[in-house]
Amino acid sequence: MIELVIEERCSGCNACVEICPTNVLEIGSDSSPFIARQNECQTCFMCELYCVEDAIYVGPYCDRPDPVDRESILASGLLGELRRYHGWDEWAADPRYSNEHWQMEKVFLRARDMAICTAP
Repeated sequence: MIELVIEERCSGCNACVEICPTNVLEIGSDSSPFIARQNECQTCFMCELYCVEDAIYVGPYCDRPDPVDRESILASGLLGELRRYHGWDEWAADPRYSNEHWQMEKVFLRARDMAICTAP
């Protein structure tokens, strides 16, 4: 489920708003996206894939929100990992990341473990 939009990383392109199949995101008064209907998120990760600024974090759980620590996510290296392992955009020409869907299990497990480790 979508958990964070990192405002200072966001360019305001709003591709995430346009691509979301369930209209979870809306454009705010400052022209930047915000999470308007988190519980409607289907955890399809399309917003993460289309965010060229790596400003969105979608957690591994699709059945419930899993609040995360913003600073931990920024420091974790998880932002943009989904795009890299899909060979998306600027990663398309990099042979290290040519559509490596098989690595996504590690991405989700690492995100889950990080959430468990930082839970109160």
